[in-house]
Amino acid sequence: MTRKFTGRHIAAILVTFFGVVMAVNFTMAYLASSTFGGLVVKNSYVASQKFNGWLEQARAEKALGWSLELNRAEGGQLRAALRSADAPLVDATVFALVRHPLGRAPEQRLEFRALGEGRYESVGAIPAGRWIVHLRASAHGREINRVVDLS
Repeated sequence: MTRKFTGRHIAAILVTFFGVVMAVNFTMAYLASSTFGGLVVKNSYVASQKFNGWLEQARAEKALGWSLELNRAEGGQLRAALRSADAPLVDATVFALVRHPLGRAPEQRLEFRALGEGRYESVGAIPAGRWIVHLRASAHGREINRVVDLS
């Protein structure tokens, strides 16, 4: 003997289906809003007006022939290696602005000390995790900027 498919069955199926859809949507909306730390830029129009200047600055930095490598030491300090086209840059001033990509931690400014042969190490340390590092090095009246995503 087979049972009849009634209006109650279809009502239960529809309520269950839309209940699952709503639960997933509310969960995703909560997770999205709880993990986003804020704005990427304060004013996107102003940022767009500066874009060509940033490109020109990048071309000028590339013409210097400097290379900059960045990694994290075991203790959480940042280590940078800075070279010109033919030799290590031993008399550079290096600092970094470090921020969490989602704005969960406040931005930190790290000063670097020279280790010799174009190598530099940050005085402070950053916790484990993903960080966006804006590194700036200057020597001989010239400057190089790099943005590095450390995971």
